[in-house]
Amino acid sequence: MAHTAKILLLGSGELGREFVISAKRLGAYVIACDSYARAPAMQMADEAEIFSMLDGDTLLEVILKHRPDFIVPEVEAIRTEVLAQVEADGFNVVPSARATQMTMNRDAIRDVAAQDLGLTTSRYRYAESLEEVLAGAQHTGLPCVIKPVMSSSGKGQSTVRHTGELEAAWNHAVDNMRGDRKRVIVEQFVDFDYEITLLTVRHKTKDGDAVTFCPPIGHRQERGDYQESWQPAPMSDGAIAAAQEMARKIVDDLGGYGLFGVEFFVARNKEGGEDVIFSELSPRPHDTGMVTLVSQNLSEFDLHARAIMGLPIPAEIRARPAASAVILADRDSATVSYSGLAEGMSNGSDIRIFGKPETRPYRRMGVALSAAGDTDSARAQAASAAAAVRLGYDD
Repeated sequence: MAHTAKILLLGSGELGREFVISAKRLGAYVIACDSYARAPAMQMADEAEIFSMLDGDTLLEVILKHRPDFIVPEVEAIRTEVLAQVEADGFNVVPSARATQMTMNRDAIRDVAAQDLGLTTSRYRYAESLEEVLAGAQHTGLPCVIKPVMSSSGKGQSTVRHTGELEAAWNHAVDNMRGDRKRVIVEQFVDFDYEITLLTVRHKTKDGDAVTFCPPIGHRQERGDYQESWQPAPMSDGAIAAAQEMARKIVDDLGGYGLFGVEFFVARNKEGGEDVIFSELSPRPHDTGMVTLVSQNLSEFDLHARAIMGLPIPAEIRARPAASAVILADRDSATVSYSGLAEGMSNGSDIRIFGKPETRPYRRMGVALSAAGDTDSARAQAASAAAAVRLGYDD
């Protein structure tokens, strides 16, 4: 079969779904992998493989079976040592095996950022027991944030304001961590004014490697998970320059090509300026970047696919005022239906349903996307559109 590239996608959630659409538009052949059938990206892909990516033997077997041009991780829970092994054998891991190993675990990427590169971060300690959590909290002070070193979308994260809450936070982190590493990060609570995602694209040009930035994306979280995002986020020129400098340093250190979601806290200081603090990094499209489906001519998924496949990336990326708002389930169910889409779209918004086969409380099932004259208006429109969509359950 003729195709421009064969891609093995490791993880098939809603971000993977949009990536598959972008890659297919460029002529790629995609094999989507996940631990359950009918995952969102599988519905768009050419083939599917169902297995746990923490099963290293099966992961290796699938890679050797398909022999892809690019191996593209979309989730955190992967046997990254297998990716390092196959990269050494000549396979192309996106953006690199080292990047996946560093970023699948918060401890590794935090140490690279703070110790190797000297980026500004919060105070932090790691803990593998309740006793070490207590010691970590003494180092950081209260309030502090406790979260698993391996998780995604805020799962297992807690903000602790009193010593008596530390044990519950430790248990919550352990119960909700991905993978099999019983380890958490205890970090200083940053009293920030806002937080942003800086989508950063590392790509090839005829003159060598280059880094291109999208306008900053603001976002709001609940339960450690994003609820809405907007672009461009208002930010001083100095703060944007500081964030871009730190993002460039870390993606160049990690290497490879693709889109990175680099997260920062921003706090206004006594001098009237803004302090920028590195938080986290994902070597792939970011959930807050869903807004780029409506804000940018090339979405984060388009940019990721282009960078991976060695295709041109614009030197400057602009965004019109836009926002996204998530559509959430509120219960466990093996079946789900949707209504209210016409009502939600009546204000000019767009709605994307992810096609997840089952629901659970607070699971993202779709997103509303709106563009307007300013981000406040776009946020209001997106929130209204998301609220209009109703989920139905048969069990």
